[in-house]
Amino acid sequence: MNFDFFCNKVSLPMCSLVDSKFMPECYSRNLEIVKGHLTFQGATLFMGIVALVMTLIMIFHIKSKYTAVGRKEVVIFYYLYFLYIILEMVVSSGVVPLYLEYYKYVVASYIGVVGAACTTLLVSGLVSFQWIEDGTAKSLWLVRVCALISFGINFAVSYLTFEKQILTTSQILYILFFIVNGAEILIYFLLQVFLVITVLDEKWPLGAILFAAAFYIIGIVCEFVFSKEICGMCAHYIDGVFFGVTFILLAVMMVYKYWDSITKEDLEFSVGKNQTVWEIKEPTYYVNDKGPRPF
Repeated sequence: MNFDFFCNKVSLPMCSLVDSKFMPECYSRNLEIVKGHLTFQGATLFMGIVALVMTLIMIFHIKSKYTAVGRKEVVIFYYLYFLYIILEMVVSSGVVPLYLEYYKYVVASYIGVVGAACTTLLVSGLVSFQWIEDGTAKSLWLVRVCALISFGINFAVSYLTFEKQILTTSQILYILFFIVNGAEILIYFLLQVFLVITVLDEKWPLGAILFAAAFYIIGIVCEFVFSKEICGMCAHYIDGVFFGVTFILLAVMMVYKYWDSITKEDLEFSVGKNQTVWEIKEPTYYVNDKGPRPF
């Protein structure tokens, strides 16, 4: 197991650091936005900006649902996704050139954040089963510690692989980046489908989580399998990375839609909402043979 197959298809940040024998045969055009400095993945960079804006909107709406179940836990995932988009833009656009010494640290941080986001998504999904009370210190620290451990393991393995001092092959990094992260996301989707079918009265959220799974699969396939074909058909203007960022954003948005549809606020304790005002109007009178009477 190594990165050769994927590095031949798409330009991954770690390909130049794991001594892959292959480089992508087709990649998107470079743009000279600033004189003397080439920017890679221009279309992906634009989509990354869109993703940052949409993520901020989702975070705002999550934080405004003051009494929703799992609000504090799920917002951690969106903070990590926001950081992932920033690092994706940095490593894909050439903001940090490959020849700089600290490029390996940026890529290791990128891999660590990806791992932490996948772990956080899984743990926040487990919290939705109410086996631990959401919003408590125990629940929040569980999410934070799991995310920190995942980040630390992914960062350490990435760094040691890039340094080639202790880990001389990229197999462990390959397992962490593709298999472990993929397994965590798969388990999250399966658990949420099980939750909707067995626990919830409403079945409409099932559509949102299935759309999220479909968008995620399409994004991964476009980026890691058909990037070379997409790049050729689009005359090098875009490649699979653009579709990967786009469809994963759609998947994250559907995860928010799913979470929003399965959580209900306790209106008695909600804050910042328009309160219904009941007004007693003047009684209406009618006239009969005994004089005016109220309705």
